[in-house]
Amino acid sequence: MMRINHIWLLAFSFWLLAIPANSQEQTANSPKVITRSTMIGIGGTNILDTYLSDEHFKGTGISFLSTIERQKENCRWSTLMEHEANLSSCKSRNAQHELEGAYNFYWGKLYRWQLLDGALSLQAGGLVNASLGFIYNTSNGNNPAQARAHLNMMPTGVASYRFQLFNKQIVARYEVNLPLAGIQFSPNYGQSYYEIFSRGDYDHNVVPTTFVCAPEWRQQLTLDAAITRKITLRIGYLGNLQQSKVNNIRQHVWTHRFLIGITKRFSITPHGL
Repeated sequence: MMRINHIWLLAFSFWLLAIPANSQEQTANSPKVITRSTMIGIGGTNILDTYLSDEHFKGTGISFLSTIERQKENCRWSTLMEHEANLSSCKSRNAQHELEGAYNFYWGKLYRWQLLDGALSLQAGGLVNASLGFIYNTSNGNNPAQARAHLNMMPTGVASYRFQLFNKQIVARYEVNLPLAGIQFSPNYGQSYYEIFSRGDYDHNVVPTTFVCAPEWRQQLTLDAAITRKITLRIGYLGNLQQSKVNNIRQHVWTHRFLIGITKRFSITPHGL
């Protein structure tokens, strides 16, 4: 009986391995559809970093967001890549000033379901997020700056709905990204950057993180209105609520942006790759 179970398990494993291979053969010669969106945004920023100050800082920031999605026709899997850059200027209630900047890169795979005769598209998968940034407090003499660096695995969901409005093709899209686990750089409370980088005194400065100690809620809501067959106007909202509590240091950077930009959609045949 045990041998029969092993045979069935082996056969099932070969069948699972054969599915992506067959799917890859079927889609190898299919055109690749690329959707590229470029947007700029402006909105509010809220900063707290207890390594630099116990004060909350509020102000305004600008963002650049580039989104590229690649999918082969007749294939349910797509590749999503996003570049997000932010720069903010904020003040506290006692007129201290902080500058914040960050670059986030997102890359991952999504699986698609088509519903309601293709009007509704649902996608689920995961992204890897690499982030690098800084917070600079202009009032601090010692330790005026804080480096920000983390690497996260993020489950992701996307919903898109197509409809007609005033004889125009409109696409409403919502994307949400949540953290699962990752690693983050952080000095320990009271530890200077001179100790870390000049003296080489390591004190738990690379910290494993989860959604418990480093929660994040990143979401996008956009509307696309067709201008031409291949170009659409995109407006929307981007909210990125990042926070963490590691090494006895509390940090959050909350950004809210109103976005506007252009989306282009085009196809590339295998012969053109």
